[in-house]
Amino acid sequence: MNVSLTVWSVTIGIIALLLITDLFTVSAKPHEVKFKEAASWSIFYIGIAVAFGIWVFQRYGSVSGTEFFAAYLVEKSLSVDNLFVFVIILAQFAVPSIYHQRVLLIGVMLALVLRGIFISVGAAALAAFSFTFVIFGAILIWTGVGLFSHWDEDPEPGDNAVVKRLRKRITMVDEFHGTKLFIRQNGKRVATPMFLVMIAIGSTDLLFALDSIPATFGVTSETFLVFAANAFALLGLRALYFLVKGLLDRLVYLSLGLSIILMFIGIKLILTYLHEEFTSIPKISTPLGLAVIGIILVTSTIASLVKTKSDPTAKAHAGRVIGSKDDEGKNS
Repeated sequence: MNVSLTVWSVTIGIIALLLITDLFTVSAKPHEVKFKEAASWSIFYIGIAVAFGIWVFQRYGSVSGTEFFAAYLVEKSLSVDNLFVFVIILAQFAVPSIYHQRVLLIGVMLALVLRGIFISVGAAALAAFSFTFVIFGAILIWTGVGLFSHWDEDPEPGDNAVVKRLRKRITMVDEFHGTKLFIRQNGKRVATPMFLVMIAIGSTDLLFALDSIPATFGVTSETFLVFAANAFALLGLRALYFLVKGLLDRLVYLSLGLSIILMFIGIKLILTYLHEEFTSIPKISTPLGLAVIGIILVTSTIASLVKTKSDPTAKAHAGRVIGSKDDEGKNS
């Protein structure tokens, strides 16, 4: 797949334009986002991703087109798990609902920057050392096993080491001042709770990038498609949050399904490397991988809805890679 500098520039320009438009129009004025608005923006961003995928099909062929849609599906499914954590962060820091939209948009921008860096590093590593496929695969399997073991738990954003350290080292006020990160009080510059919220969101984005980038490379080794799939999935994350936040609690088995997807992609990456070294070892094709991921997502969603219907008290969790502090203490 030969992607010209012009195509890269236009793609990045479109993504930047969408973000800037969002920043200075839709989310410029804090307000409660209603279902209709969230649905409209979700359809808009999904439509853009689908249109982009069709363009990839036409310009670069069916293989590249299939890889893009597979990568987009992986990123979109993983982004729903992001939403669980964002809900926890916004609730734990008691962020007023009218500011949720702005916080999420800035979180998306941070995620795009961080993932852009990780994609560049990952692509360079794969080009230089094919064994990177095995390393990425091992990371995904380890993460998947950890998430599988603790799929019914929630992370604790308040235990974030960076947030804890900042609480001790900087002067803060207790109340929010709009979306301002800092204010002046008695002639002194002090931080608002929004500053800690952004730190928590940013560090969470960093952790998710460590999983999602290898997962996307497990579907396609084309850097352009990895970047585009991540970008288009993230662009719709804010609207998706307001669209499904009322349904998140019902997706009780989503984290379990995602853990299986991560392990599956990890195995796919390792088999890809082994196939290159020993052609007798088969690799998992992209269409097969897409089908497996789709089946897992549909199965976990249906099972979740059946579970919550039979047991209304059942509640979904974001899941975590490691257990609680008590568990860690017992294992040490």
